[in-house]
Amino acid sequence: MTSIDSLPPLRDVIDRHDLQARKSLGQNFLLDLNLTSKIARQAGDLTECDVLEIGPGPGGLTRGLLAEGARKVLAIEKDARCLPALAEIAQAYPNRLEVIEGDALAINPLEHLTAPIRVASNLPYNVGTELLIRWLTPKQWPPFWQSLTLMFQREVAQRITAEPGSKAYGRLAILAQWRCDARIVINLPPEAFSPPPKVSSAVVHLTALPEPRFPADFKTLERVVATAFNQRRKMLRSSLKSVAPDIEDRLVAAGLKPTERAEQVSLEGFCALARELQKP
Repeated sequence: MTSIDSLPPLRDVIDRHDLQARKSLGQNFLLDLNLTSKIARQAGDLTECDVLEIGPGPGGLTRGLLAEGARKVLAIEKDARCLPALAEIAQAYPNRLEVIEGDALAINPLEHLTAPIRVASNLPYNVGTELLIRWLTPKQWPPFWQSLTLMFQREVAQRITAEPGSKAYGRLAILAQWRCDARIVINLPPEAFSPPPKVSSAVVHLTALPEPRFPADFKTLERVVATAFNQRRKMLRSSLKSVAPDIEDRLVAAGLKPTERAEQVSLEGFCALARELQKP
C-alpha cells in the first residue's frame, strides 16, 4: 500500500494513541488511506476551497482531503482522544488544518471558513441524517456549501437517491433531490472499516442547484411530504385529509390522482401540490 503523505499508517496512529472506535459516538474508522483519498477526490478540485469535515476521528479522510490539495480543512471532533493525532496532521500540513473540539450540531462552522466551501465527511452514524437535513434546509438558498460528499449506511444513501416507486423513496429523497443533484459514488463493504459495522456503507455526492428543481414553498412542501409518507400505504386522499378539507379537489387540480400512494408521486407532483395548497 502506497502512502499519501509522510505520516505513519493509520493503524499505527490508532494503536499509539489508543483510539479504538467507540460505538456510543457512532465511530467506524477507515484505515485505507488510498480509499480515503479516493473519497476526497469525489469532492472535486479542492485547491481553491475550504472543506468542512465532521467526525474526523484519527484523521484518515482529513489526510486524504489535504493530500488532494484542499485549501483548508476545518475538522470538528467530539472525541478528545483524537485531538493529539489530528494535531500531528496539522503539523504536517502547516496552516491548512483547523481542529475544533465539540458537538457539530452546536457549532457554527461559518465562523471558521471562507467561501467557496465544500463538505466532506465520514459522518458518525448517530448524527449523520440530522446533519444532512440541516444542510438541505437552510433559511436561504443557495446554501453556504457547494457540494456535500458524505458517507452513510448504504440504506440511508439509497433513501437519499431513491426514485418514485421504490421502497426507499420518501421524505429524504424529496428534500435532497428538490435542491440538489444526488448520486451514490462509492459503495463500501463492512470490512473497509475498523471495527466493521454490521451494514454496508456508501458515499453520496450532492451538488447544490442554484434554484430548487421545481418552485414550491418549503414549509408547505415539507408538511405535505411528511404527512403523506407518514402513512405511505394509504391513498393520498386519506393520508392527506388533515392537510386541507378539500384535499381531493386540490390533488386533482395539482394533476395528481387521489387514489395514488405517496411513493408513486414524483418530486414535481409534490411541488405542484404544495403550490396548489398555497392558493386561497
